[in-house]
Amino acid sequence: MPATELDQIVNLCKRRGFVYPSAEIYGGFRSTYDYGPLGSLLLRNVKEAWVRAMVQQRDDVVLIDAAILGPPQVWEASGHLSNFTDPLVDCTNCKNRFREDKLDDPNTCPSCGAKNSFTEAREFNLMFKTQAGPVEGSGADAYLRPETAQGMFTNFGQVLQTTRKKPPFGIAQVGKSFRNEITPQNWIFRTREFEQMELEFFVPPAEGPQWYEYWCNERLDWYVRHGIPADMLRIRAHDDDELSHYSTGTSDVEFTFPWGWDELEGIAQRTDYDLKQHSEHSGERLDYFDQPNNERYVPYVIEPAAGATRTMAAFLLAAYDEEEVGDGDKSDVRTVLRLHPRLAPYKVAVLPLSKKDTLTPLAHEVRKLVGDRYMVDYDETQSIGKRYRRQDEIGTPLCITVDFDSLDDNAVTVRERDTMEQVRVPIAELMPLLTDKLGF
Repeated sequence: MPATELDQIVNLCKRRGFVYPSAEIYGGFRSTYDYGPLGSLLLRNVKEAWVRAMVQQRDDVVLIDAAILGPPQVWEASGHLSNFTDPLVDCTNCKNRFREDKLDDPNTCPSCGAKNSFTEAREFNLMFKTQAGPVEGSGADAYLRPETAQGMFTNFGQVLQTTRKKPPFGIAQVGKSFRNEITPQNWIFRTREFEQMELEFFVPPAEGPQWYEYWCNERLDWYVRHGIPADMLRIRAHDDDELSHYSTGTSDVEFTFPWGWDELEGIAQRTDYDLKQHSEHSGERLDYFDQPNNERYVPYVIEPAAGATRTMAAFLLAAYDEEEVGDGDKSDVRTVLRLHPRLAPYKVAVLPLSKKDTLTPLAHEVRKLVGDRYMVDYDETQSIGKRYRRQDEIGTPLCITVDFDSLDDNAVTVRERDTMEQVRVPIAELMPLLTDKLGF
């Protein structure tokens, strides 16, 4: 069964080196996390799986990497300086601050229980503001981007010219974003520093609705293809009062987290709002000339925007399993992360049966052979049973055991994580077997 409590994953991730509280030796810094040896690999694999599906396997999407810092003009044109706000209230009794729109009861403080103790709501802009250059002042103001989207819009003309693409086509980007969240919560789900995987898909205006439906279905299916059970996912259309100022329709891909259904990804119909805004504020034309039809138009945009870090959390929660193995007094409970092979931090673990010098040279040869293609863990400490359990718990799909018979028959034992089945295979035939079992 998938994890039902967030602490199951939080504890495993700290113990095994997926996610650490940032600067913990100094007491930590609220809502910031460091990704350890396994977490950095898992997060990278999530992003690479997204790029593979959204860019590599398509001929209508290109990838860019835009700057994190941006001038105020970009965010004025996008509407973020005036619209990217949360309504905040303060409790006059306990002095805590809350988002008004997230209160279960707008007349009762969730912290101290005081009635009618809130101040009037004030708008708080979520953008991080900084200074660029050595001189402070309004002329040196800059902002950390709150989303990756605007870099795709400001580069639309240049991408159009250099790639010779024509609508429908997309610009994709993966990168850091920053939001000064008042109520960061639920581990890595909502943090002030996070990573996004976004696509801006530019289409002829008349084709907007059909592409919106296409991307809703495609993005939901991507999570299923990578291991999340379909019954843990749903598409939820936004009500009119939830829509952003630029959207004529938005749907969320939601996952059933331990605290309930919550957003993994939003798919928005942004129409031509962004390109027209940037064109107006910059004075540059951001449109497309359709030569065959002798028509010039500003494309509409469909935007699937996913959070890489919260997606990683969902994959971990869905993959977590505890099962009883063995019989009677010899039964045991093993913890398994049934991660999709493309997402698993290590695809293969090489485990010499002994640390003796007679065995380790061959084990290292096997590690080098497999490591040229796959990310490999090498572990020679403790009993082979405990090492299998360790690899199960971090999600490694396959283990290769090099034993003393390997010195004579030049073969190794390959064990599968999910079934625990083992097969003996000659080293000369090892790579084709791994490719078949991993699927790539």
